Parts: sequence; structure tokens; C-alpha cells
Amino acid sequence: MDADHLRHMAPDLSPAKAHSGKVGILGLLGQVPYPDACDLQTRCRTERAAARIHDLLLLLEHPAVFTAGRMTRDEHAPGKQNRSRLVDIPLIRSDRGGSITYHGPGQLIGYPILKLSDYCAGPKAYVRGLETVLIRVLGAWNIDGHCRDGLPGVWIGGTRPMKIASIGVRIAHGITSHGFALNVSVDLEPFSSIVPCGIDDCRVTSMAQLLGSVPDPGIIAEQVAMEFGKQFNISWMDRVGLDRLPPAGEPAHSYGCEESSHA
Repeated sequence: MDADHLRHMAPDLSPAKAHSGKVGILGLLGQVPYPDACDLQTRCRTERAAARIHDLLLLLEHPAVFTAGRMTRDEHAPGKQNRSRLVDIPLIRSDRGGSITYHGPGQLIGYPILKLSDYCAGPKAYVRGLETVLIRVLGAWNIDGHCRDGLPGVWIGGTRPMKIASIGVRIAHGITSHGFALNVSVDLEPFSSIVPCGIDDCRVTSMAQLLGSVPDPGIIAEQVAMEFGKQFNISWMDRVGLDRLPPAGEPAHSYGCEESSHA
């Protein structure tokens, strides 16, 4: 895909589109350390719960890190035989759902900060919506992704399916945080040192592995933003970087005041 395709896929930020339904802010943040991203989500969630900012979709990458969700058991984490070679990859506890996973460069992370009741009947419908977004993005690359009952995320193949995207969310005071991780061209080797998502014999793949080439991460991010907007009927009124998001210790009033009377 070339630059012309990318321009066609970019979310329409025109004023007419911005008020056709729910409106939100698209954050394109680059690489953000996991602890910093967690702090940012907490600040954004607080501001969103107080109706001082619009809904958000934060798209980013993390430096190499293992994250352990609330369902992680000791046997899911790297064993003693792996710790010496994984010394440079930290393991961080997280308040999201799910078990342990790996994040690293080449993996697109999506953290929606939404007032859930404006978009979904509940958490199950929300997770299925996230899966649908990722399945549609993969379909644009002729990759046939699918869901599995009781195993959130997106999978490839039938007899021995491989996981290509993970989902682990948190919902507090009606506001979502955490979200999804799509394996675009991430190094898959660290997954072999854990029990990914707490699923025994879970095999992991990436778009690059399936396609035989590395997709442009910018194009993937634009596709995700577009499909997310379609799925949740939300229009991106602006796109921002880290410098436009709530800084530590400061309110976000100037960033994007809520216009809806439903918040």
C-alpha cells in the first residue's frame, strides 16, 4: 500500500463529519513506556469520568515488556531457565483483565478511553466490538481472523489456531481503559518464554509472519482508527500527540471539553 491508499484511509476530521454522531480524539503517540502509558490512562480516565474531555483512542507502541493482568498465575510467567536471557525485559503487574502477555516494538497497542454506556450494552459486547475492528483490519490484508468463544482476542487458522491480537480491558466507573494489542511485526520469540494469555499451548503469530513482509505501521494505525470509528459510530474530530494529552498533575480542561449532555 502506498501513500495514496493511506490518505484515503485517514479518518475524516472535517467539521461536518465531526458532528454526525459521537465525536472523539485520536491519539497517535509513538513509543511510550508501559508505566507511563498506564499513568496517562489513569489521568485520561479521571478526566473522562468528569466529562472534561472527549472519548479517546490512544494508538502507540511499548518498549519490550511483559505485562501481567489480574488473571495471571505464577506458572504463566517466565520460568527460572528463561530469566537470565530475559533480564532486559521487565515484568509489570497491570490492573487490566486477562493473564500475561508480551508487548514490544512492532506491535500496535490501542487504549480506548470511552464512556462505555454510550457505545455498548456491556463489557462482552465491547470486547466483541474490539475483535470485530481487528478482524476487519486483518481482512484488508487478506488475513482471515476470527474469534473463539471464551478466549478474547483474534485468531488465525483452524485446527491449531494462532493468536494474532490480544484483548485485555478494564472498566471503572463506566469508563474503559487498556484495550488491544495487534501483532504487526513484533518479535515473537519472547512469547515462547511465557504462557501467553494464560492459554496452554497458545501459539502466536504476526501480520509480518503471515504476509512474508513488514506492513507499514502508519497504515495499520490509520486502518484501525477508521474501523474503530465505523464499529463504534465515532468520528475523530482531532488527532493529537503526547503534548496534547493530560500531563501529570494537571487537569485537561483545555484539551477537549465534553459537549454532549449525555456524559
